[in-house]
Amino acid sequence: MMRATSVNIGTTRHLLAGGRQVQSAIGKRGVAGDVEVRPLGLVGDEQADLSVHGGLDKAVYAYPSEHYPFWQTVRSQAKQQLWDEALPPGFMGENLTLEGLLETQVFIGDLLRFPRCELAVAAPRQPCFKFNAVMGFAQASKLMVQSGFCGFYLAVRNPGLIAAGESFELIPGPREVGVIEVFKSVMAKHR
Repeated sequence: MMRATSVNIGTTRHLLAGGRQVQSAIGKRGVAGDVEVRPLGLVGDEQADLSVHGGLDKAVYAYPSEHYPFWQTVRSQAKQQLWDEALPPGFMGENLTLEGLLETQVFIGDLLRFPRCELAVAAPRQPCFKFNAVMGFAQASKLMVQSGFCGFYLAVRNPGLIAAGESFELIPGPREVGVIEVFKSVMAKHR
């Protein structure tokens, strides 16, 4: 079954990254109840750098819950958390923590049909120095690239409401370009 295990929002705040203070809204927190989904994202959610986050094609960021144990282990090895300390939903900066759908199964243009809204897969996430800061070690972005555990951005096709625990259906789009292929191609250009 595919479902949103958590719906997460966050506001911009100061973050120490690369030795300097920057604004970031990567720290999302799970919320209970219905959350309104508008064309530019979830009500109550913010993005600090609109040149790389947000907008119509990056309105909502989704991340598979299946990758959380990997990041928990890596952070524990980097001595950024205790071994048995679970990462809270939203820690990766995602608005939707999803269960049952990995990047390898998703193509640009696929539709996620929730009971009260529809979201279309638009692009993979690209890690940055802020991700390294939140993860607590300088190689976090490199690990995201190597693992392909990037998550994906969603455009809002039909606004509405969404809540944690809701199931969704994957409606295939053209199925021509996979999220992983786009991610690997874009990240290879940045090396």
